[in-house]
Amino acid sequence: MNKHFDLIVVGGGFAGVAAAMEAARHGRHVLLVDKYNCLGGTAVGGLVLPFMPYSTREEGNDRPLTGDLFLEIVDGLDKLGGLGANRKCFDEEILKLVLQRMCLKYGVELLFNTTITDACVENGKIKSLSAWGKSRHMTLTADAFIDATGDAELSVLSGASYQLGREEDNLCQPMTLSFRVGGVDIPKAREHRQLLNDLYLQWQAEGKITNPRENVLLFATCHDTVYHFNTTRVVKHDPTDPMEVTKAEIIAREQVFEIMELLKEIPGYEKAFLQSTALQIGIRESRMVEGLYKLTVEDLKGLARFEDAIAVANYDIDIHNPEGSGTSHYYFAPGDWYEIPYRCLVPKGFENLLVAGRCISSTHEAQASYRIMPYCAELGQAAGAAVAVAQENGTTLPNVDIKKLQAILREEKYMI
Repeated sequence: MNKHFDLIVVGGGFAGVAAAMEAARHGRHVLLVDKYNCLGGTAVGGLVLPFMPYSTREEGNDRPLTGDLFLEIVDGLDKLGGLGANRKCFDEEILKLVLQRMCLKYGVELLFNTTITDACVENGKIKSLSAWGKSRHMTLTADAFIDATGDAELSVLSGASYQLGREEDNLCQPMTLSFRVGGVDIPKAREHRQLLNDLYLQWQAEGKITNPRENVLLFATCHDTVYHFNTTRVVKHDPTDPMEVTKAEIIAREQVFEIMELLKEIPGYEKAFLQSTALQIGIRESRMVEGLYKLTVEDLKGLARFEDAIAVANYDIDIHNPEGSGTSHYYFAPGDWYEIPYRCLVPKGFENLLVAGRCISSTHEAQASYRIMPYCAELGQAAGAAVAVAQENGTTLPNVDIKKLQAILREEKYMI
């Protein structure tokens, strides 16, 4: 590819899409690269749903804590019939189309089926990326780069330092292979929800269920006879090691079929069948890049405010036990929220690289709150705006004009 871009974004999930669209609508020439054939990241490749809560109660009304681009995505889903009545569940096939249309509308250039394999870095500045797609090697160049890969793959290739999982032992939150079950009589199945959990625990005690999770986690979908199961659990496997991830996929697939056998015993599932499993196992947590500031659980619980704040959030600190059963929660009170500083998006030692999404600089506990899709989109939007501001002013990304950046984000109606 002979084109030179103002910005290359790697990773087409919510963080990457929002980053690319934001920079493009502020006049940047943007390339968005993804290893799959569509946009949506884990929402489509990992069958992750629903949208977790992303609002705060203010003067009797719910106020969204996310960017206008995420809200535009939700509205786009709604207009095409791809959003549930609760505005939380969505149809991932329609999501692919909505994201594609929006990116093209804002002028983002897309490159699918392409994997970044290396980065050329000189004196803290990424000069180019090596990429591989369809048996073809490419060199991609730009003035700035955003890592929205979730696993911080671009940052690692560039030599950035990072933390893997929790600090004491590097264990990450469990991986989960989501799956869909069709043919469900949902009203009847709801009546027997407790029976499902009770029998699950019985089978677990008898050794017929190997999944260490403490219960069966499932959600409604946009379709009347389909349930979404987010209930497999694989612990103590490194989500950044392909051999370990392969083992996790194998374990999780066995867990899926254990659940399918269990469902045969539950009223409402007499005609149920396995509709699909995700293309890839879901990864809640892996690398967090070492940035100019590390967000902590104390910051979250203390409802921290920062002079360089670029995002707000309040989803609960939702930690699935990295060692086995159990899920812990810390819920924020209505009206409470914390801020995320721009420095968390800036990897140490780099002039033209930002991170967005779940791989920003933070501790294990803090990441458990901001990792959800609406906030990943919010972080991506902030990163895209930062690139636009820095390039307009002729500064490096660590030295972006924070006041100007914040003014843009406030105008886009999500900074409080």
